[in-house]
Amino acid sequence: MASKLRPLSRLTSSLRTTSNHSQGFQTRAFSACLRCRTDGVYRELTAMRTRVPFIEAFKQQNEGKTSTPVSTDNVERDLSPKSMADSYTRIILPLARDPWLLDSYINSSGHIRLGTIFMDLDALAGVIAYKHTGDSVMTVTAAVDRITLKHPLSEICDLELSGQVTFATGRSSMEVSIQVAKAPKEGKRVEEGDVLMTCAFTMVSLDPATKKPVNISPLKASTPEEKAIFAQGEENYHLKKSMNSQALRKQTPNDEESDLIHALWLAQLDYHNPNTPARKPASALYMRSTQIHSTQIMQPQYRNRHNFMIFGGFLLKSTFELAFTCASSISHTRPTFIALDPSTFLHPVPVGSVLYLTATVAYSDSPLPSLGKFSPSPSTPLRPDPKASPQHSSRIQIRVDSKVRSIEGGETKPTGTFNYTFQVGRELQVVPETYGEFMMFLDARRRSLAVQKSLGLGGGKSGGVME
Repeated sequence: MASKLRPLSRLTSSLRTTSNHSQGFQTRAFSACLRCRTDGVYRELTAMRTRVPFIEAFKQQNEGKTSTPVSTDNVERDLSPKSMADSYTRIILPLARDPWLLDSYINSSGHIRLGTIFMDLDALAGVIAYKHTGDSVMTVTAAVDRITLKHPLSEICDLELSGQVTFATGRSSMEVSIQVAKAPKEGKRVEEGDVLMTCAFTMVSLDPATKKPVNISPLKASTPEEKAIFAQGEENYHLKKSMNSQALRKQTPNDEESDLIHALWLAQLDYHNPNTPARKPASALYMRSTQIHSTQIMQPQYRNRHNFMIFGGFLLKSTFELAFTCASSISHTRPTFIALDPSTFLHPVPVGSVLYLTATVAYSDSPLPSLGKFSPSPSTPLRPDPKASPQHSSRIQIRVDSKVRSIEGGETKPTGTFNYTFQVGRELQVVPETYGEFMMFLDARRRSLAVQKSLGLGGGKSGGVME
């Protein structure tokens, strides 16, 4: 469980130290400020992401003065191999030193809002990608491959966000890896125990005019360390291709999965049969009853550098906070975030459109107590999935589906699917009822088992002052 910051004691002590240096309360000027403060993203990243005030871009669009995108066919591009150092970027979030900046990152419990950090991570991934590709292409976030909490943050401190391109073969896509760590002292390097979070993004470069994928510079690895990082990126690339080829949209469930969903179906029938004593446990929830929804209009404060589309970090923040709310509402506990599993962006979200989000508890590692009796045969008993969570708790998968439509109505398009893993402080089981829910259950189960394999049972620590 994430431990609360005791009445903000550590936070207030750090702020007291700051205020002592200024001989009183820190004040803010009541005047216009030239610094970019358009959203919750750290201002350095906002300045890199938004180049033109929205009102100027809006006027140019209405007056028909918007410049026509230049195709990469008409631009001389340098596609020579680049090193990891060419794209390396490092910024410091001075959360302990800047109380007003901290104001944008803290929640009512005195914790750092992970959703706001996720916005920064996506913005930084874009900055890193453009350092590798140059400005002649349009680079977008295609997927978030993984975000994992490594070590809990025990107190408010300055954070270092750093990353680089770690895999690129010269085609349109690249892997960008980023880590979040406690900011080291001047001249010191980040130690392994200070790494709070690691993540990987897949970025894709498009022709600004045709919106079709274009080739980019391949990545060259020189040192043994860089070669190992590149090899890991290549392994991740092939793993994603393998997972996509075996997706339930392309292949039927395997024999083990078919036996499992048949047993779940028989258990449901048993619960509703008045002639049997079996009844659904109080801890078991029908999947449909776990859903919660969110609807919001997309405002220009969360636009990307192309001015009329929402940047991916805002979608990460919105989906994470809805998933957190879903996990807490069904468990009545404070969830502990474990990981964001491979999640994809399907279609762009225009400024001014309406975004619909639906969060569903799709899987729990706590099995139904009576499931074993519905094994297909005594010789092939159903074995419960390995339980990664401690006793009297559950590790659950929350799936958030997003859709968008114009404010005037019309076609609704899916914009992405986001998969979050949380740990909650009680035993919970999920019972699917329809075929669609069974497929969601199996997909989430596959992801959960993959997380356990990569992190180890009980892996993915969290808590402290981040949620």
